[in-house]
Amino acid sequence: MEPTIISSKSGVSAASFITGVYGWMMLALLLTAITSVLTVSSEPLLNFVFNTPFVFMGLIFGELGLVWYLSARVMKMSNLTSILLFLAYAILNGITLSVVLLVYSGAAISTAFLVTAGTFGIMSAAGYFTKKDLSGFGSLMMMGLIGIILASIVNYFIKSDAMGYIISYVGVMVFVGLTAYDTQKIKNMAHELEEDQLKKASIMGALTLYLDFVNLFLMLLRVLNRR
Repeated sequence: MEPTIISSKSGVSAASFITGVYGWMMLALLLTAITSVLTVSSEPLLNFVFNTPFVFMGLIFGELGLVWYLSARVMKMSNLTSILLFLAYAILNGITLSVVLLVYSGAAISTAFLVTAGTFGIMSAAGYFTKKDLSGFGSLMMMGLIGIILASIVNYFIKSDAMGYIISYVGVMVFVGLTAYDTQKIKNMAHELEEDQLKKASIMGALTLYLDFVNLFLMLLRVLNRR
């Protein structure tokens, strides 16, 4: 299948732009993986993160703050600042996600990662090549995401395994759908923005797809390893 070539206002093709987006996304995933491994390899760091009061929750809130700030201000900050904040988020996420390496076996993590990569690749290709407008579908997925967040908050207090698994199954479907929708939305940026905006938009697009991938991975990890 021939790649879709859509020129932007600056003459940049959609294929070229989205290649850059995936490059940043993969770099962030690599940083997250390396940080997670280094974290579990260091007993002092593990103790600091998980045994020192408020440190873990502080990291979580720090991540949320970075995502919010990047989403709100990325087009107004310098390219270097947006890149550094994005990579800082990937590193912070690697520290908090190191708990996955403590809970699940290497085989379980590898299986979930491969399934995630395959599913993500298929749905991303579908979103890129489809001629159908996925805006309505994306709105439905965003409603599902809000439902997952609210259900997760409730389940934090009631600690129901059954609800936890329902959230995971629904989460898989939501992030599968969001992958296709977000890919199409990012592709459309290529012919809607000026050249100086595209560099910053590539970081925002990479963050969006990074979040889709990581959350899909976590949901699949729980679904494939019910325990």
